[in-house]
Amino acid sequence: MAGKLFSLTCIRKDSYGNLSPRPHYPSMPQIPRGALVEGMDAGAAKEGFEARAVLSVMGMTCSACAGSVEKAVKRLPGIREAVVDVLNGRAQILYYSSFVNEETIRETIEDVGFQATLIKDETSERINQVCRIHVNGMTCTSCSSTVESALQAVQGVQKAQVALATEEAQVQFDPRVTNLDLLLKTIAEIGFEAELISTGEDVSNVHLKVDGVRTDHSMRILENSLQALPGVENIDTDPLLRKFTLSYKPDLTGPRSFIEVIESTGSGHYRAAILPRGEGGREAYRQEEVKQYYRSFQWSLVFTVPVLLLSMVFIYIPGIKGGLDTKIANMMNVGELLRWIFSTPVQFVIGRRFYAGSYKALRHGSANMDVLIALGTNAAYFYSVYSVLRAATSPNFRGTDFFETSSILISFILLGKYLEVLAKGKTSEAIARLMDLAPETAILLTVDNVGNVVSEQEIDSRLIQKNDLIKIIPGEKVASDGVVIWGQSHVNESMITGEARPMAKRKGDAVIGGTVNENGVLHIKATRVGSESALAQIVQLVESAQMAKAPVQKFADRISKVFVPLVIVLSFSTWLVWYTAGKFHAYPKYWIPSSMDNFELALQFGISVMVIACPCALGLATPTAVMVGTGVGASQGVLIKGGRALERAHKVNCIVFDKTGTLTVGKPMVVNTKLLKNVVPRDFYELVAATEVNSEHPLAKAIVEYAKKFRDDEENPDWPEALEFISVPGHGVKAVVSNKEVIVGNKSLMSENNIAIPIETQEILAETEGMAQTGILVSIDGELTAVIAVSDPLKPGAHEVISILKSMKVKSIMVTGDNWGTANSAAKDIGIDSVIAEAKPEQKAEKVKDLQASGYMVAMVGDGINDSPALVAADVGMAIGAGTDIAIEAADIVLMKSNLEDVITAIDLSRKTFSRIRMNYVWALGYNVLGIPIAAGALFPFTGFRLPPWIAGAAMAASSVSVVCSSLLLKKYRRPKRLDNLQIHGITVY
Repeated sequence: MAGKLFSLTCIRKDSYGNLSPRPHYPSMPQIPRGALVEGMDAGAAKEGFEARAVLSVMGMTCSACAGSVEKAVKRLPGIREAVVDVLNGRAQILYYSSFVNEETIRETIEDVGFQATLIKDETSERINQVCRIHVNGMTCTSCSSTVESALQAVQGVQKAQVALATEEAQVQFDPRVTNLDLLLKTIAEIGFEAELISTGEDVSNVHLKVDGVRTDHSMRILENSLQALPGVENIDTDPLLRKFTLSYKPDLTGPRSFIEVIESTGSGHYRAAILPRGEGGREAYRQEEVKQYYRSFQWSLVFTVPVLLLSMVFIYIPGIKGGLDTKIANMMNVGELLRWIFSTPVQFVIGRRFYAGSYKALRHGSANMDVLIALGTNAAYFYSVYSVLRAATSPNFRGTDFFETSSILISFILLGKYLEVLAKGKTSEAIARLMDLAPETAILLTVDNVGNVVSEQEIDSRLIQKNDLIKIIPGEKVASDGVVIWGQSHVNESMITGEARPMAKRKGDAVIGGTVNENGVLHIKATRVGSESALAQIVQLVESAQMAKAPVQKFADRISKVFVPLVIVLSFSTWLVWYTAGKFHAYPKYWIPSSMDNFELALQFGISVMVIACPCALGLATPTAVMVGTGVGASQGVLIKGGRALERAHKVNCIVFDKTGTLTVGKPMVVNTKLLKNVVPRDFYELVAATEVNSEHPLAKAIVEYAKKFRDDEENPDWPEALEFISVPGHGVKAVVSNKEVIVGNKSLMSENNIAIPIETQEILAETEGMAQTGILVSIDGELTAVIAVSDPLKPGAHEVISILKSMKVKSIMVTGDNWGTANSAAKDIGIDSVIAEAKPEQKAEKVKDLQASGYMVAMVGDGINDSPALVAADVGMAIGAGTDIAIEAADIVLMKSNLEDVITAIDLSRKTFSRIRMNYVWALGYNVLGIPIAAGALFPFTGFRLPPWIAGAAMAASSVSVVCSSLLLKKYRRPKRLDNLQIHGITVY
């Protein structure tokens, strides 16, 4: 299982958002919006190549901000789709490179008023594939230019670089438009020999902070020195922070080499180090944001507390009250002047962020929470200024000021934003916990020419490079994915694979970074480092999932677009109604407090309506719950690829299970062999194994493993060569071995090859299948020769899991390529009523579609290549973590522990998450539906209760925090108790 975990590092996400495959997403326009220009037809427009940009967008506070960014970006020509995540401060844009580029997109976002930075990492161009090709025959730069131009001309190639010195070409291309064979053929057609070196984007990133650099010139010298290293792909510098971000090929160089170059370049004056975890990225910005809000709130208290005391406390203390009532000019007194002085810094200095946010939003035709706050506080402040100035110029005017309203309002909002940002940071703690699995340090070994260890050095684990030798002592965490080259031990891999029993490790075995070495000392050779490691890939998958919007989020997005304008209209209408009613004496005069007139009463109602409404709570309802839900899932070993998968999983009412490797352990074994002809077992199994060794099917591997027992060289037998090998998915294989035609498979395959099956053989098959064993027929030279009985034990707890699913009103169906007898027998033992056997991969997908047409929300659980079509066709695809790379890539949910009970965990977690989302929406909408009428004075005529603006502002700030805290309660999720009490039976081989 541990070895299969490395399959995660090979996932190439050719889909939008690095989540599930494209068939799960709505179809998108083929021609980019705004792309058709004069003289261009639709066909020409389609030739624009699709690319993806990921940007960090700083300064967004609510979903209205995200809407402004999306709206601005989508106006650009060539934009296929734009998704902005306000919670993580990121934007993902799919665009056509023929019409727009990343820099234009970044500038557009900054024009809206937010700081945008392009994120250059492995995920930003994952939609493309990168390959390296060795080109023979180039003699000069003209040759390399010719090859480069020819590759660039191939449709689907986005970038081609040809190096004469290394005789290599690196090509970045869209695999949906072109393929590797076409690239190799193109090079051959222009007269050069081409040989494929590697596929995939084998590039890592590292952030380095350099101390001792004082000038930009020194930064450029260091950049040139680093660029000269082999394997360095790209370097981004930040002169202000003295930071380098390098993209490099881990098989050629690494961070230790970079540090050595930097420290040797400056004659020992420079010191370089990898930035500590969390620095230089989104987490650093979040921490800075928390500090900024905290500082702003502290300074607001310095000025707001005096205003509060002057307006609500000191006026009731006789000695102080007399001093505050002292007239300065006409009717203006000392108290009014002091409140004006103290409230002004709060309004214009501490609260300037709201002015800036409002300006940026209104300049681009949108409105956000900043607009509401600015309008509300300005109304209170400037009316107060008007009241004070009129009192200063009039001998008999006695007005009322609301300076405390604007000051307290801004203070409460800053407190609310501080608590909100603090709480939002806790929603991504799951990623931090995953990253903490990696050890801080590692012991690097240096060996001599004959392999003897000559020195040990403790280094930062992030400095490990590919092919380094690392020493792992008992009780320590494995520092990197790698292979054991010396020593024996047991390694606890439960934190990654869920396997509770420590796994024995010896020379040649693979180990996973972050797992714990139990007893012996191990020396390992690092094979996957940095972003290539299994742990890093899991973190990346969780991050991608947390960024993806759930479809239910569209509901909040639609509301947020009209929310602020509607609130402004309601606020003005509230003021107008109360003011007009007061003018025409529509309510008794005693309703008006003695300290104000009807205009001031109406103004307070209007301001309260404006500041109590909160679009942020609606915008945070879904993403915070999705972030916490996917994080909790990751900690439980259930990797959910985004909000869409999470939303669909909670509606699942039918699950289709594959049998082999899903309901069964997936490690079949040969239990019996019935020879129908007079043949030597050793010779028989040599022919069968030579045929089956070419197949990846678990049953084939079981036969090959059993055949080794007949050989002296059991560990690495040399089987005869199989010619004309043909694999028939779901049926079997055939080949020519030692001039004999060998066919191994089921009854269907025999019938297709006109091989008769005698009644005696059919009875043997029936008896075998009745014991839940798979009967495999073998034909040699057209004659039925043997029946091999193979048994694959059912997984522990399979029966109980199906029983629990029934109690959850989820229908279970088994679809397998195995024969009817074996499938029915296994299904009967497990408790599954509906079985489809002898199904080809496309038939599995068709069954899923039939169930969907019948009204079911279908989940498919599988682990093999032949399950991939069904995984894609299903509403929710669940891949067993120990399954194949293709199955994991095709699935929406990966069950890392390969436990069947995690199917229940995934469904239950999704239901709990969406129950929380619904609760968040009820709270956010209910708060506004109830709060706005109360703020507008709906209770005032009956109870005399009115909501002062500053209390309304406090309530508004609390609403966002309450929604985030509601989502954080998901962190207390525990899987159903029935799973904890699950009676696990022993594995039985039939």
